[in-house]
Amino acid sequence: MVNRRTLDPDGGPRAAFGARLRSLREQRGWTQPELGARMGYAPSHISGVEIGSRNATAKFTARADRVFGTGDALTQQGDALRNPAILDGFDDYLVLEGQAVEIRVFELGALPGIVQTRQYAEAIQATVMARGAITSQQAQERMSRQLARQGALEREAPPKIFMVIDEGALRRCVGGAEGMAEQYQRLLDFAALPNTVLQVAPFSMGEHRALDFPANLLTLRNGAHVAYTESAQRGHLERELRYVQPLLTAYHHLQVESLPQAESAAVIERVRKGTS
Repeated sequence: MVNRRTLDPDGGPRAAFGARLRSLREQRGWTQPELGARMGYAPSHISGVEIGSRNATAKFTARADRVFGTGDALTQQGDALRNPAILDGFDDYLVLEGQAVEIRVFELGALPGIVQTRQYAEAIQATVMARGAITSQQAQERMSRQLARQGALEREAPPKIFMVIDEGALRRCVGGAEGMAEQYQRLLDFAALPNTVLQVAPFSMGEHRALDFPANLLTLRNGAHVAYTESAQRGHLERELRYVQPLLTAYHHLQVESLPQAESAAVIERVRKGTS
């Protein structure tokens, strides 16, 4: 018991599964070697799944359900673990975003979540769900987090928000013309707030666009900087300044090269009216 590691079930999908596996094992008074013998796995493998350093494969979860007599509960949790609705690090990022004094956002393929209308967000999730990438429940989970995120930014002392939107995302029609009209108005309303700066990175920027991937950068009350980036399958929360600082520098270059806010708002208005 000396080397027993404390598990945090709120530390992400892997941590939640590992904590549940350990709980089920200890409820039966089994050691890791005993559970491993019942499932056909080495004790080190059981340990790795419990602490989140090993994936719970479909084969592993099916055997665990059989050994524990849990029906398909662990299999379902494992399926969600391998195809999560929320990428690793994003929930931790949301907590910090709710505490930040400055937020910097850059998006490419879609408009940033904090300014998406419900219709825009639902259209995106419906398309992802139709491809089989997420379930209906996972889509609802994403939507609930997004709505909560937008509400948190309306707090009494709101943060300063800097937002750069790639022109491609601005012109991408999501959810139909009527829905986009509402979305463009949301952007204009956002730009008019006293604590926001909204800029468009135009196509004409070409190779001078300093960022080629979406990025979220936070300044916390203590002056610390945090970055969150993600790919299609993985999110990454970075706290070390030596890694965050280059992203901050790139973001500042991006702002310099992007259109000023007044000109950006004029571009949004023209696109909304279909005159540009």
